[in-house]
Amino acid sequence: PRLMQKVLVIDDEPQIRRMLRVILEGADYRVLEAATGRDGLTEAATRLPDIVLLDLGLPDLPGLDVLGRLREWAAMPVLILSVQDAADEKVA
Repeated sequence: PRLMQKVLVIDDEPQIRRMLRVILEGADYRVLEAATGRDGLTEAATRLPDIVLLDLGLPDLPGLDVLGRLREWAAMPVLILSVQDAADEKVA
């Protein structure tokens, strides 16, 4: 049997986490969730996901700070979720 890849979704919106869980579990991924940047960093460190889906607008830490902290010790791919309109924010 194929090993299920773990995806960590760090997003403060429960409906977005729920939607991503349904989609990803339907594609045979194991989904981990965190609603804050701090909880996301803890989940990433303890559960070692294969990939992270990261919202930039978190209630406790800016998403870019979470990304920077992840990059201090981890090399897993990170996909950014954002509703930012400004091009410079997207590039950063």
